[in-house]
Amino acid sequence: MTTMRRVGKYELGRTIGEGTFAKVKFAINTDTGESVAVKILAKTSILKHRMVEQIRREISIMKIVRHPFIVRLHEVLASRTKIYIILEFVPGGELFDKIVHKGKLSEMESRKYLQQLVDAISHCHKKGVYHRDLKPENLLLDARDNLKVSDFGLSAVPQEGIDLLHTTCGTPNYVAPEVLNGRGYDGAAADIWSCGVILYVLLAGYLPFQETDLPSLYKKINAAEYSCPFWFSPGAKSLIGKMLDPNPKARITIEEIRKDPWFPVNYIPARQGVEEEVNLDDIRAAFDDIEDHFVTEQSRKLDRGPLIMNAFEMITLSQGLNLSALFDRRQDYVKRQTRFVSRESPKTIISTIDTVAESMGLMVHTRNYKMRLEGISANKAGQFSVVLEIYEVAPSLFMVDVRRASGDTLEYHKFYKHICAKLDHIILKPKEGKGEEGSRTLESRYHRRMLSEPP
Repeated sequence: MTTMRRVGKYELGRTIGEGTFAKVKFAINTDTGESVAVKILAKTSILKHRMVEQIRREISIMKIVRHPFIVRLHEVLASRTKIYIILEFVPGGELFDKIVHKGKLSEMESRKYLQQLVDAISHCHKKGVYHRDLKPENLLLDARDNLKVSDFGLSAVPQEGIDLLHTTCGTPNYVAPEVLNGRGYDGAAADIWSCGVILYVLLAGYLPFQETDLPSLYKKINAAEYSCPFWFSPGAKSLIGKMLDPNPKARITIEEIRKDPWFPVNYIPARQGVEEEVNLDDIRAAFDDIEDHFVTEQSRKLDRGPLIMNAFEMITLSQGLNLSALFDRRQDYVKRQTRFVSRESPKTIISTIDTVAESMGLMVHTRNYKMRLEGISANKAGQFSVVLEIYEVAPSLFMVDVRRASGDTLEYHKFYKHICAKLDHIILKPKEGKGEEGSRTLESRYHRRMLSEPP
């Protein structure tokens, strides 16, 4: 039994992301035909975990900081049980995936992404907003390969009369030393440190600060103890050194980054356009009385098997018109959203995944044609979970979409490769021959990146 859903003017499609508190679905605005992403939060869940103010703050900030290089928030809707955040659909995936795929990026490409990141962050800082969790996983790419900053869940707006922030947050490898020390910090300087780490990762393909235990990692970050590989140009090395200055007062500023000789090459500043008046009424309506009903949800139950994926959804899923990744798991396992194709029946696929998951020590929850696998992360620091969903893409041809729900991104890539090896007998394989060598090269690059070692 499949349910087709509509929320207000939005026709909801397949799930494209899933986390602890939210699910993200692809959707179509039926008035305009525009593709959007809809982030869905259950009111009971955010009330239970006391997340109301944090989520209200995140979506208010996303409305305030409208910019060409920031994911756009269109509107917020609420039903009796859920909150729907309507976001710009960004089809190019995470910058993280591009780094994993290529190993490292060229200086020209890395510079372009830094320029776009600096433009976006500069705009945020002018609005008094500090991101505090900048990392390649939170930087998306649009259809034109332009950067889109996302995930403002840890952003901060300083309180009146208070210059320093005090909350320790973010991902340790990208966090500035003063944030880790917990003695109060300047949000702008902390964001610039994270941008410096990102630039290093773009050029190197691995992290400047990487240790197996947190005390050793914190020690290296506090001392800014890192080394640049031989292929870094003197200009790039110099700018990274200024951005990764452990003294926040001596660290380079946004204005100084723009004046650095390495930065402005081929620089095309963002075209901001006319500043729009921001209306937060929809956010107030969704949160002020969290029990009120504001938008109509329509569900239509269809008595059939797995959801049938149409050609348009397949194209948006594959980021453009290249559909080869759907049918070649070797090309696609470096993506955060990974998938494979099988000619086995959905029941056989589910029972096979169930058996393999249990042999890997994972708990399995199955509902219709969707499965959730849960376990403890490799470093035992928290929960690791993935969601698998079966779609019919042609008669007797089924696609299994695999998504990370929680846990580390690199750990997820390892998991996906491991489970595909165990499911090899049910996966439809591409014709062997041309491209085999390219797959092996990519695999060796992938292993280098997973080990966080210079090539």
